[in-house]
Amino acid sequence: MNVLARARNSFVAGLLLVTPLAVTIFVLQFVFVRLAGILDPVVAATELTNYTANIELVAQLLAAVLIALVITVLGFVASWSLGQRLFGGFERAVGLVPVVRTVYFGVRQVSESLTKRDDRFESVVLVEYPREGVYRIGFVTSDSPSSFDDATGEDTVAVFLPHSPNPTAGALVMVAPDQLHEVDMSVSRGLRLVVTTGLTVDEDEIPAGVVQ
Repeated sequence: MNVLARARNSFVAGLLLVTPLAVTIFVLQFVFVRLAGILDPVVAATELTNYTANIELVAQLLAAVLIALVITVLGFVASWSLGQRLFGGFERAVGLVPVVRTVYFGVRQVSESLTKRDDRFESVVLVEYPREGVYRIGFVTSDSPSSFDDATGEDTVAVFLPHSPNPTAGALVMVAPDQLHEVDMSVSRGLRLVVTTGLTVDEDEIPAGVVQ
């Protein structure tokens, strides 16, 4: 891999890492400035003017507290089943707006894939799919239900084959263990590989081989 390609890959990887943070900061700053502007005349009309002349600072502090409270309440509501349904409806509404849909789900997917540890996946594997000689990256999720093993006549494991660059979608397949190629790679690195369509993998990150 030449220097230019390595620099390009590093830039793309860094961009994907900072995008969720940058979008969050932009949104919070936008809301903070607008809310502080609304609270400024409200604070000026109260008795707080008897205690401080810096009305703008008081308005900014109140805006910061209100934003923190709203975020906390939203997180609390989201943990309830009703809240999950409400947020599900919100995401469906966002999905109807082309540009907003792309930005929102793109940022969410990158953020979840790169910043959260996913304990649902046990290991990274390669599956020979969709034809011989072509390998697709997958994540072992669990042993298959016994009814599946009875139907196939052999032990199988559940493997999730994610789509790239959207790892939240993909296919669930049941594969015999001897048909899997175990890869010496962490789940988080495997997810980064999928999200960035392979751009974050340097030569020293590529496994020396696969183990049957």
